[in-house]
Amino acid sequence: MKHGDTGLPVGVIGGVGPLATAYFLQRVVQRTAAERDQDHLDLVVLNHSTIPDRTDYILGRSTEDPGPVLAADAKKLEKFGVSFLVMPCNTAHFFTQQVIDAIDGDFLSIIDVTVSAALRRAPHAGRVGLLATEGTAQSHVYHDAFGAHGVDIITPDDEDQAVVNSVIYEQVKAGLPADPDALRRVAARLVDRGASVVVLGCTELSVAAVDHDLLDEEPFLDSMDELVRATIEHAGYPVRA
Repeated sequence: MKHGDTGLPVGVIGGVGPLATAYFLQRVVQRTAAERDQDHLDLVVLNHSTIPDRTDYILGRSTEDPGPVLAADAKKLEKFGVSFLVMPCNTAHFFTQQVIDAIDGDFLSIIDVTVSAALRRAPHAGRVGLLATEGTAQSHVYHDAFGAHGVDIITPDDEDQAVVNSVIYEQVKAGLPADPDALRRVAARLVDRGASVVVLGCTELSVAAVDHDLLDEEPFLDSMDELVRATIEHAGYPVRA
């Protein structure tokens, strides 16, 4: 497909969380090989910040189901005539089937593109580390996706998960600076346990990765950056190296 062939915008189910969505849009612009405004993707973004908390629902701490809300947002975006939908939030992919059932078009999964990227980087990996929300870890969306390829997921122990939670909720979501060294230490312990790659499986961690130049640092593989690349390519545009 030549870039812009469809003439249709990409739909973005956003607000989960708001800053991660903003960074996703910024990275799409930065990673598109464009020389002028007209060389960029058209996007329709629904930045729905008041969607119920995904992790709280998955862990049984809330009865407010985000699934129907995400599905309704997908329908709204489809009415704009988008070519396909993306959702720059890993935890929200627990509700992927509800979103897919609500639309007629395509949905590009951050889980699928991240798994593919990890397997390209480490084709013989037996274990992959995952830094994510407790909701993502408990939902097993990455466990199942990697398991289909015979790869096991390693998650942090309780103490290290508390560190990851702090970076996500007390730092990035709270609008405060993230501690990249804390993430490096947690990732190193996952590598010691056999992880060939450590996936940043939360887009708030992706924000920290962009701010602190972790995107190209071993052993990290950033899920949002993989979704950015896949979104640009799926829309038929060239990716900046």
